[in-house]
Amino acid sequence: MGLEIIGTGFGRTGTLSTYMALQELGYPCYHMFEVMNSKKNPGHLKLWNDVANNPDKTNINWDTIFENYTAAVDNPACTVWKSLYATYPDAKIILTLHPRGPEVWYDSTYETIYASEIMWQFKLMGYLLPSIKRMSNMTKKLVWDGLLRGTMKNKTLAVKRYKEHIEEVKAVIPADRLLIFKVTEGWKPLCDFLGKPIPDKAFPRVNERAEMSKKIQQLARGAYIAIAILVAIIIFFSFRLYHLIQG
Repeated sequence: MGLEIIGTGFGRTGTLSTYMALQELGYPCYHMFEVMNSKKNPGHLKLWNDVANNPDKTNINWDTIFENYTAAVDNPACTVWKSLYATYPDAKIILTLHPRGPEVWYDSTYETIYASEIMWQFKLMGYLLPSIKRMSNMTKKLVWDGLLRGTMKNKTLAVKRYKEHIEEVKAVIPADRLLIFKVTEGWKPLCDFLGKPIPDKAFPRVNERAEMSKKIQQLARGAYIAIAILVAIIIFFSFRLYHLIQG
């Protein structure tokens, strides 16, 4: 299809609501959830790992990833926005910003999606499940060490990077092709920018922090279950070995 819309806003800036709004306006949209949907997009996690392991982000066939999409927002697409814009120069650019400012964006990010970097449960699951290991590798190289340049451990530096990113996008994208957007603004600026009629329904408002927290909790529970199973296996074989020795 070719991308008609490229989202350059960081994750946790209303990208899930924007993703749902673009779907409603008729744009099949890409989001991190599409990467995680292995049934719909088998192989996409591997493709993004290949991108993450490509230091120059060159010789990448973006059509392979976006063949069924006309828009892309959120991680990991926003981390390679310059490469995408070079590939799809006629695309319109949407820079989503957190409605409550960069400091709140940082807190929200640290408490949700940054968990993959700091929670031991994720690291454990990475040893047990190759898909989790690939996800961790991808986000580390593209998001935390890539777009955010290793700033997430320091709020002041991360907020500074957030603001720098806004200026970088504005410096590259012509003003008539760029929408700086907060989801609290609703349908009008988005529809005006895309030349679409305003839908006769409320703008999607998704509690992204709650959604992400739910997924993190599910993964943490998975880690506890894995530990319990591992301990049970160790105990079982320890007893078997003990009885074999005694016998």
